[in-house]
Amino acid sequence: MKNSLRSNAKRGATLGTIALGATALLLSGCGAPPAPTGSGTGTASSYLGCIVSDSGGFDDQSFNQSSYEGLKKTVTDLGIQMKQAESSSTADFEPNLNQMANAGCNLTFTVGFLLADATTKVATADPKAHFAIIDDNSIKLPNVKPVVYDTAQAAFMAGYVAASQSKTGKVGTFGGVNIPTVTIFMDGFADGVAYFNKQKGASVQVLGWDKASQQGVFTNTFEVVQEGTKATNNLIGDGADVVMPVAGPLGKGAGDAVLAANAAGKSVKLVWVDSDGFLTAPAYKSVLLTSVIKTMGEAVETIVKDDKAGKFDPAPYIGTLANDGVQLAPFHDLDASVSADTKAELDTIKKDIISGALKVESAASPK
Repeated sequence: MKNSLRSNAKRGATLGTIALGATALLLSGCGAPPAPTGSGTGTASSYLGCIVSDSGGFDDQSFNQSSYEGLKKTVTDLGIQMKQAESSSTADFEPNLNQMANAGCNLTFTVGFLLADATTKVATADPKAHFAIIDDNSIKLPNVKPVVYDTAQAAFMAGYVAASQSKTGKVGTFGGVNIPTVTIFMDGFADGVAYFNKQKGASVQVLGWDKASQQGVFTNTFEVVQEGTKATNNLIGDGADVVMPVAGPLGKGAGDAVLAANAAGKSVKLVWVDSDGFLTAPAYKSVLLTSVIKTMGEAVETIVKDDKAGKFDPAPYIGTLANDGVQLAPFHDLDASVSADTKAELDTIKKDIISGALKVESAASPK
């Protein structure tokens, strides 16, 4: 999940809808912002919605892309105007945000916790403009709305089904950087495996993460895709036959490693994060068991709709299973490999998490 890293990595970060080809994206760098995107099928509006990516870019097959697609859909649905600026490094964040401010954006989405410092600075300087930041809950300003997700809930379900699928008795996960919006996935995944073991009297091991110590396997980058391949190969070498990368674009490296392992005669499955990887990373759909989804596109449209109606609210949006802010994706091509019993158990688990009968807790869960 290429959400970010570096000195402010202590903030929340990390990790879905329809993949776009490079030619379909009208992306800007840190130069002058592009002309507004047209107003689509809705009634023409002077309302200007804007978005700034983190250094993963809008085609990261993960949370940047999901947020971008949500705003693009809002252009069509609500008839607003749109500007976007793609960052290639942390140095682009503040200049890109200043471009949005100078363009007179009504609401600007900043995608990823790494933009928190730049968002705070620009939002403070422009208090009449509204901002929403994805995957960060650290900014306490009246014109900034945090958008965060309790992904441990859906990751719990992913851990349960991963354990049910394992033939080696070992499943694995790794993160890009040891930060809350990465570890929240890993916590939920590990707890789901533990719950499977408890319910079934099994002893499936989780490689790559220890929830108690909050230590595990991290690539310490969201940028070098090959590090995702290396981490996955190591987990597979240690016996894992289901792997969940939580490292943005490094998921592609993990997917390559899983494909190669299967080509070599092993049977390994992949769990995607942030978006439904079957749609956003179709190269891996033959080995994709499921995905832990954050429905960022829907949140983006809802926030724009409220702001356009004069109902902007700086209270955090928290995505959960109850409000469909987080979800477990369908099993798609691997649906037949998941038993009817396991599917029924997952339905019960979801209901119990929503009702509170089953507690899913992570130190990184949003409050």
